[in-house]
Amino acid sequence: MNIQNKKNEKLERLGFSFERGGVHTARTMMLAELRTLLCYVDTSAAAKSGYLDAIQTANCLGKRSGKTRTLTFRHLADLYALDPSLLVFRALRFFWQRDVDGQPLLAALCAYTRDPMLRATAPFILGFPEGATITRESMEDLIDAQEPGRFSKATLKSTAQNINSSWTQSGHLAGRVRKVRARAVATPGAVSVALLLGYVSGLRGESLFKSDYTKMLDCSFERTMELAEDASRRGWISLKRVGQVVEVLFPNLITAQEMEWLREPN
Repeated sequence: MNIQNKKNEKLERLGFSFERGGVHTARTMMLAELRTLLCYVDTSAAAKSGYLDAIQTANCLGKRSGKTRTLTFRHLADLYALDPSLLVFRALRFFWQRDVDGQPLLAALCAYTRDPMLRATAPFILGFPEGATITRESMEDLIDAQEPGRFSKATLKSTAQNINSSWTQSGHLAGRVRKVRARAVATPGAVSVALLLGYVSGLRGESLFKSDYTKMLDCSFERTMELAEDASRRGWISLKRVGQVVEVLFPNLITAQEMEWLREPN
């Protein structure tokens, strides 16, 4: 097993996913459904079965058929894990009510770790300046270029629409039909999760503030640092900064067992 595969295997234990598929051929990142579900299941200790019961039995999302409820649960579980034993979802749940303004980015960061299609389109979206127009056709071309010929024209169109909708839900795009690059709203909770994801991926010090995860925040290094310091004052994370030396730790989020996994050599 090569180093990258070992690293991915370690991250999968924490809730990351590197599966080839992805929800976006069928749905968006489903922010509205996630909000309703996490409001209905209002305890962070709830097991995955509790989320299934909420959707399947209680029909908290108001779906018309049992099949639709089953598919909705599967899509949400694929995007967010819905399992408190997995760090990625536990971190999302920790900040969900503590940082309500950060919910769109919190959801996007979690989905980014679990949906390869969303991950693959991130550099494309984030590379546009504010105010630039992103067409559905350009997104179709990008998706098709990843694996030429994999999707039919109809699937390419719907997938591109779903992806662009997700980036709109996260705050990176604006507009219903014509999508324009906007600036996402970074918050202390979203910054904390972005730093956490960088940390478990092996980054330390200032590198944590320059990762693919912090690029999702749409803000400068200085602003990211300010928001991290705010999170540290709130006791959400631990940040120490002396000159150019930065140390960030996550005592509220990473368990002792997970720290053991992280210490294992790749």
